[in-house]
Amino acid sequence: MTLSELLPSLGCEAADHLEPGIWPRSTRLGPGGELLFAGAPVSHLAARFGTPAYLLDEDEVRQNARAYRKALPDAEVAYASKALCTRAVLRWVAEEGLSLDTCSAGEIAVARSVGFPAERILLHGNAKTPEDLKAALSYGVRRIVVDSLDEIEQLGALATGAQQVLIRVTPDVAAGTHAAITTGTEGQKFGFSLREEVRDNLGRAVSAVLAQPGLRLAGLHCHIGSQVSRVDFYELAARKMIGVLVALRESHGVTLRELDLGGGHAVRYLPGDTGFDIDGYVRRLRVALAYECTSHGFPLPKLTIEPGRAIVGPAGITVYRVCAVKRGSRTFVAVDGGMSDNARPSLYGAAYTARLIGRRSRAARRPMTVVGRHCESGDVLADGLSLPDDVHPGDLLAVPCTGAYHHSLASNYNHVGRPPVVGVSRGTATLLVRRETEEDLLKRDLG
Repeated sequence: MTLSELLPSLGCEAADHLEPGIWPRSTRLGPGGELLFAGAPVSHLAARFGTPAYLLDEDEVRQNARAYRKALPDAEVAYASKALCTRAVLRWVAEEGLSLDTCSAGEIAVARSVGFPAERILLHGNAKTPEDLKAALSYGVRRIVVDSLDEIEQLGALATGAQQVLIRVTPDVAAGTHAAITTGTEGQKFGFSLREEVRDNLGRAVSAVLAQPGLRLAGLHCHIGSQVSRVDFYELAARKMIGVLVALRESHGVTLRELDLGGGHAVRYLPGDTGFDIDGYVRRLRVALAYECTSHGFPLPKLTIEPGRAIVGPAGITVYRVCAVKRGSRTFVAVDGGMSDNARPSLYGAAYTARLIGRRSRAARRPMTVVGRHCESGDVLADGLSLPDDVHPGDLLAVPCTGAYHHSLASNYNHVGRPPVVGVSRGTATLLVRRETEEDLLKRDLG
């Protein structure tokens, strides 16, 4: 069962999707080619807030959080704030009972500003600065995931109490994703390797944590990648991690009670994409963990998972206005945004769909390439889209599944201001993050 299939059991109304599983569940086609999003006409939102603009369905974010809580009632679900870190989103997930996964002092600052409970926050990352560590310690973040021997030494020097830590392990599980978003294999920057020739580094890390009076080793952490659709990869990682826990009990005499398996659960961006089978994930994880623990006489650890994209990604759309159309050997539809508000296509070839909204067209459909406004040939938002042949400047295009890693990765390339984030719930729109202006950009330039 996918997350979308689980939601009706929580009392959520089934939606008449534009493309099943691609658009947010609240989207509807209205009269005259209008797109209704969370009960609000998107063309009206574009007129009110300008374009480009990120639109986020608050109710769907909350529903996704509840679905995870329902599927994993005995586990800790920590929202991965790197997917989308705004005050409103962190407030929503806190109210839904989720914990929080952070990776910088800045993300902790956002959490602190809304009073996110520190005991439900984790901090991890492969190169934490002293400022990151100090921010976590000053707020009382309960767990810090350590990623190197140097970091253990630095954290031990700063910690004055019994700071709980998890050690990040690289389980050597290839999750079948793009190399840029694969995090659990040998030869990349995250965690301590399990390979024979460097496995002693993990043992040294355990010894280093145990030797620090201000640190308490609580468990292990791993993360195999992002946009992972196959459940068996997580099952394999879980089995390997139990083996590591057992080995550490034998080598160091410690029985670690916490296991964080990370996140990276896939969502659908295009028709035909494979979604994440949350029901199968839960079932296979439970069986794998129970079997491995029973086989080795090891107590079942407290499980933490870190979904981010799966919580906010499907709840968002981005709306653009067409600036120009060039027809030749290829038809290019240029919009008023681009790689500064969606870096994923240029970073690792992420693919998207889009549709004309705000008017109905009877024109024949042609394959077109939607491109951005930036001075890069790689500034392509979507290629080979079937769009009406009469698309023209002033038209609106909407792109689904843009709630995750759009605002978070946005930049000021070409000194273009970042778009606003607009929360929508039951027809009411609220500005969550305002549009960045030229004045904002100039404030930081002190020359």
